[in-house]
Amino acid sequence: MSLQMPKEIAEVRVTYKSKVYAADRPQVRASEDAHRYFRQIWDEDTIEFFEEAFLLLLDRSNRIMGWYKVSQGGMAGTVVDAKVIFATALKARASSIILAHNHPSGQLYPSKADSELTQKLFTAGKALDLPLLDHLILAPEGGFYSFADEGLINH
Repeated sequence: MSLQMPKEIAEVRVTYKSKVYAADRPQVRASEDAHRYFRQIWDEDTIEFFEEAFLLLLDRSNRIMGWYKVSQGGMAGTVVDAKVIFATALKARASSIILAHNHPSGQLYPSKADSELTQKLFTAGKALDLPLLDHLILAPEGGFYSFADEGLINH
């Protein structure tokens, strides 16, 4: 039995270039700040129609390096893949992350799935030294729920 080596293998290259100087990046100091920045990203014409999830990528000073649309689903849910979240955060050289998703129904309390996802991301982030600082749930009417403010994310 002979083992043949492949003739070619794919090169994996990871690059990142910020278009915003660090000093010009907005800083997140509290859940209200994160909520305000997520509201700037969200399409207010569809927040009541379907569920989406977005990610804020933060540097060591909690300045926003960028944002990423993680998923878009239907009226009752969206799939959030932890591998996609952390692959994005690692590629962007983020030091921490904040996740947000909306509830088109306006219900601000987390579902069991929301709580389980938060715990999963918190645990994975801790292992990667890339902490989940907060997970927000946004309502179409303007309110929000913060897992960190409610003591459900402990650093």
